[in-house]
Amino acid sequence: WCLGMLFLGTGWALFFRYGKFSYGVDLGCFWKTAVLIILTTIALGGPNYYNTRFVGEHGQDGDSIKIAGDELLYLDRKGNETKLALDDITAVYQEPITYNPPPKIFIVAGKGKVKDSLFVTRNLKGFETFLVSLSTRTGVPVKRP
Repeated sequence: WCLGMLFLGTGWALFFRYGKFSYGVDLGCFWKTAVLIILTTIALGGPNYYNTRFVGEHGQDGDSIKIAGDELLYLDRKGNETKLALDDITAVYQEPITYNPPPKIFIVAGKGKVKDSLFVTRNLKGFETFLVSLSTRTGVPVKRP
């Protein structure tokens, strides 16, 4: 964000230093405005794109998920725990369109008292083995596009 604002500030400094100010509307004014809009887009969009991509790739670092007895236990890095009974799981599927890498694989529980879902990504160590084990224990096939 700071780098983006520095880039934007540099653009404005160049604009004020070398810009020719007049009250008439001419083609030069159009180009100066276009340059400032482009600089603003890059300054605000660049860091936002990077942050979104970083969260997509590393947002679940430190989380753990395991099958313990008849429950699926999910512990995030902040210490929050989610429990889903294996009998309550109704679907396991990969999101059809991925906007942020890597794709999410959702585990949906919709029977009984619990109506909840959670997801894992390919960053999970041994996620293929986990999905096969989950599918075997629940009888719910993993759907992927």
